[in-house]
Amino acid sequence: MGLVVEQHVALPHPNLPAADWADSYCVRLDRNDLVPMDVASELIGRAPRWVGALLKIRNRIVGAFGLKSAELELTGQDKIGGFPVIDHDGERVLLGFDDKHLDFRIIVSVEPQGASHQHVSLTTLVKRHNLFGRIYILMVTPFHKLIVKTFLKRFAASSGLNHRSA
Repeated sequence: MGLVVEQHVALPHPNLPAADWADSYCVRLDRNDLVPMDVASELIGRAPRWVGALLKIRNRIVGAFGLKSAELELTGQDKIGGFPVIDHDGERVLLGFDDKHLDFRIIVSVEPQGASHQHVSLTTLVKRHNLFGRIYILMVTPFHKLIVKTFLKRFAASSGLNHRSA
């Protein structure tokens, strides 16, 4: 399986300049033909069942506090995994939305590494607006990290490739 590596995220970040929380993980793949929109759909749109179950629990809890729900499903070009596509180009897909407690962005990027390798990274940016946003991030961070790493490991394994660390 591919080695998932944590990356540093510099703040402020151009995709959410007011972000006050961020993380990023990547995996290096032995291929050069990956397209960001396809990668984002595969990573986020095809989650393991246990992730879907966690998300349902999350939606029930945060719905009571006025946060938007999120569903991990393939929902077309305007959404991936229930998250609106804000922008995309040949190297990245930007997903996310603004909510009353926090704003967030998910960046799925595919960057060339030489002639025959690519880095696939998943970066999360969050701007917490209030105490509930801070508590929410504190509570979900362990799950978030596990989910992101799982997404990247599954993607690397499903490609059936020989992977090297970043």
